[in-house]
Amino acid sequence: MEKAVKLDIVSDPICPWCYIGKTYLDRALEQRPNHPFVIEWHPFQLNPDMPREGVDRRSYLENKFGGKDGAIKAYMPVVEHAEQAGLQINFDAIEKTPNTLDAHRLIRWAGIEGMQTAVVSALFKAYFQDGRDIGDHDTLADIADSCGMDAAVVRRLLATDADEQEIRDRDSATREMGVNSVPTFIVASQHAVPGAQATDLWLKVIDEIMSSAQG
Repeated sequence: MEKAVKLDIVSDPICPWCYIGKTYLDRALEQRPNHPFVIEWHPFQLNPDMPREGVDRRSYLENKFGGKDGAIKAYMPVVEHAEQAGLQINFDAIEKTPNTLDAHRLIRWAGIEGMQTAVVSALFKAYFQDGRDIGDHDTLADIADSCGMDAAVVRRLLATDADEQEIRDRDSATREMGVNSVPTFIVASQHAVPGAQATDLWLKVIDEIMSSAQG
């Protein structure tokens, strides 16, 4: 890698499209191990007004999409794209839609320790595959521990309001920049790529960046 290129990813760990988009990106990065990207994850709460304890997922979806049929219809493309990406999302195991403020705080702290992407991956797996409540402090501490962070420190931080306002401010700043959906990928602080983009697109982007750097 001759020159690093910043790849900022705006995401929420309960967003299925973010999980799918990360999976496509990961496949491209695996195929281009010398890729130039330096990745940083940024907070975006799909539900900034969600109660801190979260809500029953079925009720949340039916309220959001106008009933059971609306919820099923809205999630059909998600299921189809997840299958195309080779992801086994266990929607039946998800009982609660959590408030993700604390999960975003954990992602921030993981970034300080250079473990951000590992923690983001673990949060996606915990929520979408294992059906765990990623708004729960014990769950978040366990995820931190599994990624090599100090669970006791994380638990103590979660018991305070450390970085809560920073997460809210960064979320607001992102929206003011014009980002209104996730995932949004920002390449080199210039080019915004919204949505879950296919692996082939990422391979093309990486190849173009590397070609221009060599030229």
